[in-house]
Amino acid sequence: MREAIERSFEKTKVLGETKEFYEPSDVPEMLAHDVAEFMKKEYSKKYSQQDIEVRGVMKLNEPMKKHTSWRTGGHAERYFKPADIDDLCSFLRQIPDDEPLLWLGLGSNLLVRDGGLQGTVIALSGVLNDLHIYDDVCMHVGAGVTCAKVARMSVKACLSGGEFLAGIPGTMGGALAMNAGAFGGETWNIVRSVETINRQGQRIKRVAADFEIAYRQVNLPGDEWFISAELLLAGDGDKNGLERIQALLNKRAESQPTGKASCGSVFRNPESDYAARLIEVSGLKGKSIGNAEVSDKHANFIINSGSASAEDIESLILLIQEKVKLDHGIDLVPEVRIVGDYKKV
Repeated sequence: MREAIERSFEKTKVLGETKEFYEPSDVPEMLAHDVAEFMKKEYSKKYSQQDIEVRGVMKLNEPMKKHTSWRTGGHAERYFKPADIDDLCSFLRQIPDDEPLLWLGLGSNLLVRDGGLQGTVIALSGVLNDLHIYDDVCMHVGAGVTCAKVARMSVKACLSGGEFLAGIPGTMGGALAMNAGAFGGETWNIVRSVETINRQGQRIKRVAADFEIAYRQVNLPGDEWFISAELLLAGDGDKNGLERIQALLNKRAESQPTGKASCGSVFRNPESDYAARLIEVSGLKGKSIGNAEVSDKHANFIINSGSASAEDIESLILLIQEKVKLDHGIDLVPEVRIVGDYKKV
C-alpha cells in the first residue's frame, strides 16, 4: 500500500490543500485523508532537510487563533516573521518552489479552518513598517503599516484623501490586496505605484495602471505580493483632520459591533444593495451556530461570542448565503478569505 501512495506522491506537487491529488486506480482502498497525512509527512520531511537560515522569528505548529481577529482557527505548520525586507527576500530564495505561503497582516479579514494550514504563514505586521512623506503630498507606506496609522499621519501633515483608511482594521498590504474601503473611500483611489515581491525574492516596481482594480478586488500577478506602496494625497487638508477621523469612528461605533471578535464585513455589497440589509430582512440577525452569531447591531458582521470554531463561522456563512439566495435570488460573495484544511472527524 505504501508503494502505491508513493507512486501517487511522485505524480503530485503540494500546492495548498491536499484533498484530491491521488489516482483512485493507484490507491482504491485508501481514504483521501490517509493519503493527505502521508503527503504532509513527506512534505514536512522535504522542507526540514533544507538549510533555511533566517534572522527573524520562525515558529512551528503555531495556533492561528492568536493572529486573527476572529480568535479561532487551526495551527500553521510554520509561522515566520522576518526581521526586515532583506530577511524576507533571503527566506523566499531558500524555500522550495512549491512551498504553500499565506501572507498575514493583522488577520482581520481571514478565517483559518480548524484543520490548520500547511506551509508557511509570513507575518508582516510591524515588520515592513516604513512610513514617510515626500514631495509634500506623497507617502511611502510599507505593507506592514496599519491603515489607521497611515490615516493619522496623513491628517497630521494636513493632507486629505486618506482619512477613510482609519476605518480599515488591517495593514496596508491587505488593503492593497483587496482594494479595501471604508466611509466611501477605496485604497486604490490614492495609489500611485507599488512594490511587490515574488517567490524568488525579487522585488518588482509597478504602477497602478498595471492592475485591474474593482470593488474589493485586485488582479495581482500570480506569486507576487505587495511589500510597499506610494500614495498620492491632496495638500488641501487642515488641522482638524484628527477630529474628522474621530467623528467617522464614532459614527461607525454606533452601527457596528466594534471591540468584539469579528472580521469586519463578511460579505461584499451586491450592486445597488447592501449585504446587511438583505441578511436582516431574511430574518438572520441574531442567528447563531455554536458560538458564531450574526450581530444584532450590524447583520453583515459575524461575532465569535465565546469559543466559536472556524467550522461554526463557516457554517453560518453558508447558511446566510443559502437563505439570501432563497429569499432574494442574490448570491452574496464573501469578503473574508477562508483558508486551510477542514478538521478531521
